[in-house]
Amino acid sequence: MSACEEYAIRILRYLDDHLKGQELNDLRTHLKDCSGCRDKLETERSLSELLRRSRPLYSAPFALRTRVTAAVEQHAAPARSHAGPHERFLRLLEKGFADAERRVTRLRLLTASLAVTAILLALVPNLVRHVRAANYVETAVATHRSYLDGNLRLELRSNSPEQVTAWFNDKLPFPFRLPKAQTTAESPPAYQLTGASLVKYRGEPAALVAYQKQNSRISLLVASADSAVVAGGEEIRSGNLAFHFRTDQGFNVVTWTTHGLSYALVSSVSGPARESCMVCHQSMADHQNFRSGPRN
Repeated sequence: MSACEEYAIRILRYLDDHLKGQELNDLRTHLKDCSGCRDKLETERSLSELLRRSRPLYSAPFALRTRVTAAVEQHAAPARSHAGPHERFLRLLEKGFADAERRVTRLRLLTASLAVTAILLALVPNLVRHVRAANYVETAVATHRSYLDGNLRLELRSNSPEQVTAWFNDKLPFPFRLPKAQTTAESPPAYQLTGASLVKYRGEPAALVAYQKQNSRISLLVASADSAVVAGGEEIRSGNLAFHFRTDQGFNVVTWTTHGLSYALVSSVSGPARESCMVCHQSMADHQNFRSGPRN
């Protein structure tokens, strides 16, 4: 068993508050140096909280509870030693039928339990995916709010996509490039690039790109798709891309994944959801696909 596999077991005990002393200190030390185990801790914590909010999942029927109670009381009752041979024979027959009935009941309960377990095992991967996707959206919204409140300042102020791309060149563990501006005087951009900053997602460097439309500020969080999961919300497809739209804490959020990167666009700009994609696509060949209203 590898060290991370051993710590994976400790993580579950830690979430149940069963880890004490040196084992607890060892886990905390390991988490500081291991991003994989930190991700696992956050995933397990999110899943545990979701399941805790959803319980109780099942409740035993009243008839079954009554039956079990009666069986326990019957089993606990002391046998009368003075019973005659006929009574003992009848009691043995009754016991045989009762045991058979209990075996059938246990078999049915076991079958139902196995069916529920199979369903949960099939749903858990998808459930975990949606939990992680929600975490990415929450982080993007929290980062955007921090930017609006002035707690997160832009490290680079520029309206040049080339300058922003060059600034991120040696700061990110993944390749990132903004589309070059291709607008003309007849068609000025609807969204103005204003700058960028380096942030973190799940302990790893991520890019924050800032835009502005009139008086509204917009932020784009970009992280590696290995750590940032995209799912849920209202899905709209354009070619090979799937855009996920939702509202979170009063903000419009669009997420999508392409070329190994996950994007989360956060704004208060009103209008059709498809138009939000114009922030990145306004300078690209497919920009007409995201404009509202009739196309020429």
